[in-house]
Amino acid sequence: MVKKSPEPKVADTASARVIKKYPNRRLYDSASSSYITLADIKQWVIDGVPIQVVDAKNSEDLTRSILLQIILEEEACGSPLFTEKALADMIRFYGHTMQTHMGSFIEKNMHMLKDMVGQYNAHVSPIPVNAGKPFAGLQAPAVQHMISGYMEQSQKAVAQMQAQMQEHMNRHTEQMLAAMGLKS
Repeated sequence: MVKKSPEPKVADTASARVIKKYPNRRLYDSASSSYITLADIKQWVIDGVPIQVVDAKNSEDLTRSILLQIILEEEACGSPLFTEKALADMIRFYGHTMQTHMGSFIEKNMHMLKDMVGQYNAHVSPIPVNAGKPFAGLQAPAVQHMISGYMEQSQKAVAQMQAQMQEHMNRHTEQMLAAMGLKS
C-alpha cells in the first residue's frame, strides 16, 4: 500500500516544533521533553511537521544548518540526489548576480516536482503490481500530461526569473549611469 504523506504545513515560529541544540551537539525536543536524533528531525520534515532548531545558549536559528546536515548525511550514503556536476553548478551561483533569483527558482521547481509526484501517486494502484517500473500503471497520455505540465510550469518559472534578472540589471545600469553623471 502506498503511504501518502500529509501536505507540509508552512513553518512559522509560533507553530513550529522547537528543537534546542546544545554545545555537546545533542538535540532536545521541547514538545516531548526528550533528546532526539537527526533521523527524528528528518522524519518530521518528511511528515510535514514544521520545525525550528535553535541554539540552546543564544537562541540563534540553526534550522537551515540542521537541514543541510541531514541532506549531507543522505548524500553520503545510499543513492545521492545531486550529481557532482549539479553541486558544482550550485556552488558557482554563490556570489553571482543570479544568486538572489536561484533560491526562489529552485524552490518553485521543487514545489512543481512535488505536485507532479503527488499527481503520480494519486494515479498509482495501492498494490505494487509493477514495482520497479515507475509509470507502468499509468496510461501514456496521463504520464505525458504530467510531464508536459511540469515542463510548462518550469518554463514559466525560467521566464519569470529572466524577467526579474532583466529588471535587476536595468536598475543596476541606471544606478551606475546616475553615479557617473550620465543620467539624472
